[in-house]
Amino acid sequence: MKINQLKAGAVLSYLILALNNLVGLVYTPYMLRMMGQSEYGLYSLVTSVIAYLTILDLGFGNTIIRYTAKFRAENKSEELHSMFGMFVTLYMAISLITIILGTILYFNIDLIYSKALTSDELQKVHVMMILLIFNLAFTFPLSIYGSIITAYENFVFQRLVRIARIILNTGVMIILLEMGYRAIGMVVLITVLNLATLLLNLWYCKVKLNIKIRFKGFDRRLFKELSGYSFFIFLGALVDRLYWSSGQIILGAVIGTAAVAVFSVAIQLQQMYSSFSTAIPGVFLPKITAMTTKEHSEKEISDLFIKTGRIQFIILAFVLTGFILFGEQFITLWAGPDYKETYYITLLFFIPMTIPLIQNIGLTILMARNQIKFRSVLYVFIAIFSVLLQLLLAKRYGGIGSAIAICTALVLGQIIAMNIYYYKKQNIDIPKFWKEIGRMSVSPLITGIVTYLILQTVELNNVAKLAAGMVAFSVVYLPFFWLTSMNEYEKQLLVKPLQKVREKVFKR
Repeated sequence: MKINQLKAGAVLSYLILALNNLVGLVYTPYMLRMMGQSEYGLYSLVTSVIAYLTILDLGFGNTIIRYTAKFRAENKSEELHSMFGMFVTLYMAISLITIILGTILYFNIDLIYSKALTSDELQKVHVMMILLIFNLAFTFPLSIYGSIITAYENFVFQRLVRIARIILNTGVMIILLEMGYRAIGMVVLITVLNLATLLLNLWYCKVKLNIKIRFKGFDRRLFKELSGYSFFIFLGALVDRLYWSSGQIILGAVIGTAAVAVFSVAIQLQQMYSSFSTAIPGVFLPKITAMTTKEHSEKEISDLFIKTGRIQFIILAFVLTGFILFGEQFITLWAGPDYKETYYITLLFFIPMTIPLIQNIGLTILMARNQIKFRSVLYVFIAIFSVLLQLLLAKRYGGIGSAIAICTALVLGQIIAMNIYYYKKQNIDIPKFWKEIGRMSVSPLITGIVTYLILQTVELNNVAKLAAGMVAFSVVYLPFFWLTSMNEYEKQLLVKPLQKVREKVFKR
């Protein structure tokens, strides 16, 4: 049963990834046009502010998963149920802190945003803030049940609930938009669906998994152990918020909702781009952990770093080259002419992000070696640097200024500092890595330059022409990259699955 859960869960995870990207591409332009820049900017602004309160989870969600699995493996049911009770108590305290901090934010909205927002916009922000604080206050105590379901490896139930939520959220929101509801309607819907999901998780744990919550006092020794594990997870969540939520908050305070809307669309595209590289590294964690435990040579781990980086570059180079060439026309047709600046903001994200994305197997190596501290602390400092630089640049240069600040921080921290650390401290052959990536970059560069010169003579001013241009580019790019940039191992990764499919078809 467990194997089926794992396989089905993996398949459903990819389905969720595809569904999220499909909804993002198809539903987002409709939503942007129906809501307008002001309303979408308001929604993005409030959700970005509230996103900072979500870090009060302090990394406990992942901690619950790890230690639930640990106690179950050791058959320590009493300790397990007591741990659940301790976390419910902790989350109740966090919920109270959320309400207090949320109330402080609520009563300071006018002070922070009165110069950039109208009185009508401020009134809507107040309403949405109350709803989202209420949402979070209930989310924290009930979130333990989602973590328990994950720890028990009941992936199918969770994935099906997520799929249903995506479909319901999109379908109901279309109806609400057609009825005239805008940002507040979206927040109400999110709140209702979130509470429904949390209550479903609670029911599943109580009825299907027979989970018991026992309150037997506060085990300080266990809490200290759990806190040590969760601390660096918390730092990761903090960095994520500083990088990708601060821009909207700063722009909302110094410029207004239109700038927030433009920047938020770029953030959405950044999230889609990142998703192309997230599937591979997690698969290698058990293998790298075993290699570390069995004291395999550092060269083997270094070779794996290079191998996975090459595979991820194959995907990201195609997406990045295509976006550089067609992104401006795509965004104009997809989101509307008011979002033209989104292209340049997104480019400032995509280009430097590509390097840490093709090197994110490095995080897996650090996790396997239990040497995550340097990376976590470094990322906090560069994220704070990013926010400070945004405060300097945003008022003068708007969303472009915020993007330049984030780009600068990415280059200094996630590219220069981390590559030095991988080379000097983790003994990964970074010069060889860049020689390999350099060779692979030749064909995208040549194809990109030739396509760019051709595009100077062609107008891609409608969807049909843009689609034809993208198809023509792909028809040339993919075979050329296959012949000039991919090695035999990488070619077989694609060929073998296709051969298996063909064999099954002909057998029938």
